[in-house]
Amino acid sequence: AVARRLGIDEVRAEVLPADKAQAVRDLQREGGRGGGPARVAFVGDGINDAPALAQADVGVAIGTGTDVAIEAADVVLMRGDLTALVDARALSAATLRNVKQNLFWAFAYNVVLIPVAAGALYPVLGVMLSPVLGAAAMGLSSVFVLTNALRLRRFRPPALADAR
Repeated sequence: AVARRLGIDEVRAEVLPADKAQAVRDLQREGGRGGGPARVAFVGDGINDAPALAQADVGVAIGTGTDVAIEAADVVLMRGDLTALVDARALSAATLRNVKQNLFWAFAYNVVLIPVAAGALYPVLGVMLSPVLGAAAMGLSSVFVLTNALRLRRFRPPALADAR
């Protein structure tokens, strides 16, 4: 009934543990939208889910489940509510976006300031950067990256953000 309401066409229920792992392998082999291999996420909470959690590209254990399932998973949801899966996906996307921003700005900062510190402006403008200022500028680069990363502390899951 839930699958029908969500528009899920294929459902596999009451599957043995070894068959769950095989079902994940079959889905991985069938391929994704782009024609390449499909990436499969599996959500489980019991000892019988551990083989499939380990086989999946992303195994997600419910934190209220067994220790074996938690150990086999890549991600552990700390509450039994499946909306935490949506929150975890949103946090993952925000973290990846933040990492890309930090890489871009650190690279851009270094591309500009390393030549200046090496004296690239001296032949053109007659300006030399003091080594002390160069070191301070590199320190500021680290502070900028750290400050940008700390913005993730203000992350609010989509469900909570929509409620406001």
